[in-house]
Amino acid sequence: MVQHQRLIIHHGRKDERFRVSAEEGGGLKRAKQKFLSLLFLSILSCCFILSPYLFGFSTLSLLDSFSRESESLSSYESFTSPLCSDISNGTICCDRTGLRSDICVMKGDVRTSSASSSLFLFTSSTKNNTTKPEKIKPYTRKWETSVMDTVQELNLITKDSNKSSDPVCDVYHDVPAVFFSTGGYTGNVYHEFNDGIIPLFITSQRFNKKVVFVIVEYHDWWEMKYGDIVNQLSDYPLVDFNGDSRTHCFKEATVGLRIHDELTVNSTLMVNGNQTIVDFRNVLDRAYSPRIQSLIQEANETTTTVDIKKPKLVIMSRNGSSRAILNENLLVKLAEQTGFNVEVLRPDKRTEMAKIYRSMNTSDVMIGVHGAAMTHFLFLKPKTVFIQIVPLGTDWAAETYYGEPAKKLGLKYVGYKITPEESSLYDEYGRDDPVIRDPDSLNDKGWEYTKKIYLQGQNVKLDLRRFRETLTRSYDFSIRRRFREEVPRLLVT
Repeated sequence: MVQHQRLIIHHGRKDERFRVSAEEGGGLKRAKQKFLSLLFLSILSCCFILSPYLFGFSTLSLLDSFSRESESLSSYESFTSPLCSDISNGTICCDRTGLRSDICVMKGDVRTSSASSSLFLFTSSTKNNTTKPEKIKPYTRKWETSVMDTVQELNLITKDSNKSSDPVCDVYHDVPAVFFSTGGYTGNVYHEFNDGIIPLFITSQRFNKKVVFVIVEYHDWWEMKYGDIVNQLSDYPLVDFNGDSRTHCFKEATVGLRIHDELTVNSTLMVNGNQTIVDFRNVLDRAYSPRIQSLIQEANETTTTVDIKKPKLVIMSRNGSSRAILNENLLVKLAEQTGFNVEVLRPDKRTEMAKIYRSMNTSDVMIGVHGAAMTHFLFLKPKTVFIQIVPLGTDWAAETYYGEPAKKLGLKYVGYKITPEESSLYDEYGRDDPVIRDPDSLNDKGWEYTKKIYLQGQNVKLDLRRFRETLTRSYDFSIRRRFREEVPRLLVT
């Protein structure tokens, strides 16, 4: 489990008390002091009330000073361009300030050399070239040494141009390039979106599709799986850096991807525009719509008997031996009794993404146990319900990786934290074992403990009497949402 440092600002309370104390003395003296105190407080109160008119500002704003300061910082961010966003010709600029990734930008005569894992920036020999070579691993888990050790490193080198010995451009591109790696944790759907696809959206938006993507550690299956999305971000074919020995030439190259947070897009950090994660989801919608239309025609769905008036609930079922819902068949029956049409999805690495998107995009509620497959909440429409079943020992990860991002997408997020009795670990360890009684103490020992005990060694058996309330509330919410969306259409017709 990756631990993130967070900056948390606590605004402490100050209980200030104005205390008027009278010295021991005669009653007249005490009365006089009391009168003066009341007079002082009255004048002070009038100043607070009249200050907007006398001085042009509200004293109440002082109480909101921290809030306004935070807002001004956010506004400032939206007008601050990232480092290396504007550089001169013949320059290499690297921004290494990010916790999650490095970004380098090369501008001028950029040429690839896959054999030496290099990008060369050729400059005029008349210049006094003092630019030092740079090295970069174009993957977005910079802090995680173990995985970054497996990522291919690129050399960024400035060279004086010598027409007789310079490598000839085999392919000349008149648009910029973005270089990134599909190595690392690629193969896990969470990492494919969080570390790759969403950062690619963030980094490439300013080019308005006029950009070539060059992939380091290219995989055929990755292009097959995500080609529909890539086609919404670029008008040009992908380039396999290692598999294409030709010299590709560009006027500008961005090496590495920008990443904001877990499965999200921070609008204040976008270079051109104020895009959010909702805009990314709109890209998904455009990417998969054509294929979905063909799937509908292939299935000849006019013959189906599904009651479309009922809300649709999708259960994202886990394949494998861990974090499975042991009484899933009873959950299906309960959901149907509640009033849902129920679909059980069991995707694997070979499942076509458009098919998953189609199921999720037409659902009102999604249910699943914490794990990488929860990444598919991105396929839900805003204002639908996402119920994440949270096993023991996974509270922080469930909220950080999926709960908070789901809220940013505009979903109605429900984190269903299981009781110890709903975990298979309860029978294995007993209620008094620290595994059950104090999961944090096990997590504090390190990722390997978390992985072995809570992720790989735990299944869930839902207390359906307890879970019924969550289902009922989700059903009621879905019915109300459908009604609110339907009324305007009825008024128009």
